[in-house]
Amino acid sequence: MAGLKTVILLSFVLAFGFLSLILSCALWNNWLPILVALIFFLAPFPNALASACTRSSDFSAEYDNTSPIIDFGRFTTSIMVATGFALPIVLAHSQIIHPWASFMSIFGGALVYGTIMAYAAVFKQDNDEF
Repeated sequence: MAGLKTVILLSFVLAFGFLSLILSCALWNNWLPILVALIFFLAPFPNALASACTRSSDFSAEYDNTSPIIDFGRFTTSIMVATGFALPIVLAHSQIIHPWASFMSIFGGALVYGTIMAYAAVFKQDNDEF
């Protein structure tokens, strides 16, 4: 069971990720890397929506993850995560943003996404509470 220390640790990591993303924009006065925060924030939603749409019933197998809806959710999430890592690299390569801003944006975005995924894994509710 997750406690208060877990929530505090996750909130500090999330705050540090957002700080890194905002500093990557503010230090070089170019606010395009903030798109990475939006991409990484929205990345878990297709996977969560797909798994919510295909809740297993009492008669289906417990570990039946072969639904096309779940596969599409995972595919969409993976596209968004790959875009979150690739967008700052492309912007830095085309000299639209500073290379250090690209690094800070990738690092902060990875922290934000990792925190969201860790929160979902730690506080996942079991439906076997009958």
